[in-house]
Formats: sequence, structure tokens, C-alpha cells
Amino acid sequence: MQKTVFFAFRDNPLCFIHVLLNALDMAEKGMEGKIVLEGEAVTLVPIMAEPGHFLHPLYTKAKAQGLIVGACKACSAKLKVTEAVSKEEIALIGELAGHPAMSDFISQGYTILTF
Repeated sequence: MQKTVFFAFRDNPLCFIHVLLNALDMAEKGMEGKIVLEGEAVTLVPIMAEPGHFLHPLYTKAKAQGLIVGACKACSAKLKVTEAVSKEEIALIGELAGHPAMSDFISQGYTILTF
């Protein structure tokens, strides 16, 4: 099975919509597409959690399907969204000096795409 993990770094909702759409599309087609929020992208969590935000339906669908692996622990702390990320029950991950390690995904056979 094709395994891909999207590392999203940008806090641009119009960029992140493509991460959500592609992860959901892969899941629908039997492929594995996971999402890791890194860098400024962690600030999107409280925004997408708002029911009126245009990403909310895609975000909740991806979250319900378990496609969001986690958010960067260090960046969430630095950008003051740790509480918001935790409230959304998104794991805070950071095995690499507080940041998610791409090597962990590579060793599991994932292709990494960055946004």
C-alpha cells in the first residue's frame, strides 16, 4: 500500500485545504495519507475548529478518520496554541528536539510531502 505523510508548515488555509483534500482522497482510494502539522501550520488548529470556518468540514472529517497524526510540540508551545491543539485531541509530537522526526515516517515506509 502507498503510504504518504503530509508535513504542513504554512499557516495559509488556502494551502492547507490541499493537504486535507489529498489526505481524504487517498483514504477514500485505500491509500494511506497522514497529516502532521508543523511550523506555523499549528496555528490553523483553533481556526479550523471553529464551526463557521470554511475548512471546518474537511478538518473534522480528516480528524474523525484519524488522518491527523499530530502537531509539533515545540511549535505549538512557541506559537501559544498548545492548549487549543490539546483541546482538539490532536497529539503533540516532538521526538526531534521537540519537533516531529521525518526519519520515523521514512523508516515506516512513508513518502514525505511538504506543504
